[in-house]
Amino acid sequence: MEAEVITTDLIVLGSGLAGLRAAIEFDKLSNGRYEVSVISKVQVMRSHSVAPEGGAAAVMQKGDSFEQHAYDTIKGSDFLADQDVVQQFVLDAPGEIVQLEHWGMPWARDSEGNLLARAFGAHEVPRTYFAYDRTGFFLMKTLYDRAQAGKNIKFYHEFFATAIIHDGTRFRGLIAMDRATGNFFLFKGKALIMATGGIGRIYKYVTYSHTVTGDGLAMAYRAGIPLKDMEFIQWLPTTMIPYGIPATEALRGHGALLLNAEGDRFMKKYAPRKMELAARDVVTRAILTEIKEGKGVEGPRSMKAVLLDTRPVGEDRLKSIYKTFRENAIQFLGKDPLDEPIPVLPAAHYSMGGIHVQGTELATPLKGVFAAGEVANVSLHGANRLGSNSLPACLVTGKWAGRSAFAYISALNSDVLVDLTEKVKVEINKSYSLIKKENGSSTVYDIRNEVQTIMEDYVGVFRNEDGLMDALKRIKSLKESYKEVYVRDRAFDYNLEWVHAHEVTNLLDMAEVITNSALNRKESRGAHFRQDFPVRDDQNYLKHTLTTFAIEGPIITYIPVTITKWKPTERVY
Repeated sequence: MEAEVITTDLIVLGSGLAGLRAAIEFDKLSNGRYEVSVISKVQVMRSHSVAPEGGAAAVMQKGDSFEQHAYDTIKGSDFLADQDVVQQFVLDAPGEIVQLEHWGMPWARDSEGNLLARAFGAHEVPRTYFAYDRTGFFLMKTLYDRAQAGKNIKFYHEFFATAIIHDGTRFRGLIAMDRATGNFFLFKGKALIMATGGIGRIYKYVTYSHTVTGDGLAMAYRAGIPLKDMEFIQWLPTTMIPYGIPATEALRGHGALLLNAEGDRFMKKYAPRKMELAARDVVTRAILTEIKEGKGVEGPRSMKAVLLDTRPVGEDRLKSIYKTFRENAIQFLGKDPLDEPIPVLPAAHYSMGGIHVQGTELATPLKGVFAAGEVANVSLHGANRLGSNSLPACLVTGKWAGRSAFAYISALNSDVLVDLTEKVKVEINKSYSLIKKENGSSTVYDIRNEVQTIMEDYVGVFRNEDGLMDALKRIKSLKESYKEVYVRDRAFDYNLEWVHAHEVTNLLDMAEVITNSALNRKESRGAHFRQDFPVRDDQNYLKHTLTTFAIEGPIITYIPVTITKWKPTERVY
């Protein structure tokens, strides 16, 4: 079958914060001269970017400084962040807060009209700006409204992208399925900005929406673009079991306590200075260690947990700026956090790893392809991201990517026609083969459940060589089993099982990459903790992991970390 061709200038794949910000910046610079096509897996306001509650970190007040924000970020990264990138990020973040305000973002304010900032983990001063506990929603609403008012921005809702098309050195197009019809389209463009988010649904217990399946990462990887630092996965320490609903870190910034079954405020053992506001990897390991030592409480569905006591936050705050949190606790747990602690457990929350890009230009090694947001590894977060750095990172990198894509397209000379027919046909036939197979020994959901179980059990918070080797062996076996997968639903229109079959391909490829990267990093750093190598090893592993696709399996190489000012020291919270 053939694909219908849509010719455009810039393709933005992903409609979350980074994608929208990139489209807006490009459209502003081009003044309508070039067309932007935003391709979204879901309706835009169903992007996972609506979910974040906590806020956006930026230096906006007296008593704070760019240097302090940069150091907090670098220390939190366990010194794996590229310091030149961090320094530019902290300079640019405040401008995004102000810009969003000008576009109508309803930031929370005090009685005198000043923007409110609250404390977040591993930030030395309160610098997190928020819109009550719906920050992500309001950011998305503001940016989507702005993008719709753009001069030359078109949206393609519910299109599922399957492959990047290139000529070996340069981007040429993107293949995507219209989920409403099952028809395939070739978007021919001059440049592509990847803004597809993370890989969260590779685990079982997560904070992510069901659509976050590493699609952009897998497409880039199969197109020959290296992925960087994929072994680093972050867990959010406090989520409501058994649903993975975040109990925002901001609660701990306003005094919420973590308690074990004995009523002990256990963080004093692990981070005596910062306590509940230590870096996320530190708090996550502390919670799971308490549970492992038999000090957890029994939660719903017999899940072990610790307790989050939010009563110190105060009734006024719980009924106002944490209204959504309280409503969720009452509805899903049957507990009012005004009256009693709630059971919480860490859940997979963020991927520090992503598509390898250069500096603040965000260009990948494939000409014409850029990346922004969680899908991009800008070397900003290193081995552990600070809470409330992700939202400004999406905004700042979105702006950077839009700017870089505009410069790239503006500098292009007259194009040389390239025949893409065969490449497109091969990719589309791969997709149709999934739905045409009459029978098979496995379903999409058998494979998905198994890969999530493997990752949860062996490539989670605590890792060791035996577990990682076993995981890698089982993932490779699953990739063979996937060849026998068949899609039972034969419809073309809105066939979710067909979409899920593509997603599982992406999950399998990324599971292999993450596990392989974790196996080869024989140290503990940030969110990557090896029980058999429990100490950070700067002599051998102060470097970024690059993973490149090969038919025989992932190829790993390393590149140095950029250090401009702060030499690595032991992290103490």
